Amino acid sequence: MFEAKYKYNPKTLTYEKVAITLRKRLLKIGFFILTGLVFAVLIVISSYSFIDSPREKRLQRENQQLSLQYEIMNSRLSQMEGVLEDIQKRDDYIYREIFEAEPIPNNIRKAGFGGVNRYKQLYGYDNSELTIETSKRLDKLSKQLYIQSKSFDEVYEMAKQKEKMLASIPAIQPISNKDLTRVASGFGMRIHPIYKTRRRHDGMDFTAKIGTDIYATGNGKVVEVVRSRRGYGNHVVIDHGYGYRTLYAHMNKFKVRKGQKVKRGEIIGYVGNTGTSAGPHLHYEVVKNERKINPVNFYFNDLSPEEYEQMIEISSASNQSFD
Repeated sequence: MFEAKYKYNPKTLTYEKVAITLRKRLLKIGFFILTGLVFAVLIVISSYSFIDSPREKRLQRENQQLSLQYEIMNSRLSQMEGVLEDIQKRDDYIYREIFEAEPIPNNIRKAGFGGVNRYKQLYGYDNSELTIETSKRLDKLSKQLYIQSKSFDEVYEMAKQKEKMLASIPAIQPISNKDLTRVASGFGMRIHPIYKTRRRHDGMDFTAKIGTDIYATGNGKVVEVVRSRRGYGNHVVIDHGYGYRTLYAHMNKFKVRKGQKVKRGEIIGYVGNTGTSAGPHLHYEVVKNERKINPVNFYFNDLSPEEYEQMIEISSASNQSFD
C-alpha cells in the first residue's frame, strides 16, 4: 500500500497532500521492475562469464577426458606404426627376397589420400587439430594395412609356387664332376684365347672330352637350338621362367629340340669344340632378367662346402678363357 506524500507550499506556508495518479504509480512500478531486470541480467552475465555452471564443469571434464583419450590413442598409433614398419621391412627384405620378388615401392606404401578435404567437418572446434591429426594417422595406417594384406596374399601365392620355382632355378653344374677335367675359366675379365686381349667373359668354361654329357641345370623350356661355326658355335638356350635363362655353348651334338620341356639333370647335348673355341669345353652362362650373372653362385645342389670354395678360387683366377 502506497504511503501518502506531502509537498510544502511556500505561499501558504503549509504542507499540501500530493495526489498520485494511477499513471504515475504504474510508471514507478515499471521503473522498479526494469531496474530489477537490468540488475538480474548483469548478474546472470557475470555468472556465466566468470563462474562455470555445473553443466559447463561437466563438459570441461568430458573434454579433458577426451583429450587424454586422444593422446593415449596417438601413443598406441605410434606403437602400431612401429610394428607395421617392422612387418613391412620383413616383407620387403626377407619374405620377398626369398622369392626374388621386388620390394613394394615406398611411395605406394606411404601414399596418402588425395582429392577433396576429407576432414572439413572436423574444423572449427577447440580440439580440431588433435582430432584431424588422429584421423589422418588412422586413415594412413588403415591404407598401409590394406597394402600389407595384399602383399601377404601375393607372398602366399609365391610360396605355393616355391617348389616349382626351386626346381626351375639353375642349381647344378652342367657337367658332372666325374666327367669334368677342370674349370678352365670363370666369370669376369679374361684373356681371349684367340684374340689375346682382355675381354669380359660372361660365363664359365668347363673342359671335358668331346661327347661328354651336358645336363640342364633346372626345369625349363628349350627356346633356342642353334647350329653355327662362329661365336658360341652349336648352342642351346633354356628358359627356366622367373627371369632365368641358361646358355650351353660350343656343343658337339644336341639331344633336344626347340620348344621341348626339360627337367633338371636331363641330358640336352654333348661337349664339343664348335664356334670360337680353343679346345673341347662347355661355355655355360646364367642370365637373370636380361643380365648375365656369375654361374658359380648356382652350384649349391652339387658341391660340398669345400668343393664350392675350391670352385670359387679356381673360377676367380685371372687366366685365359677357352672362348
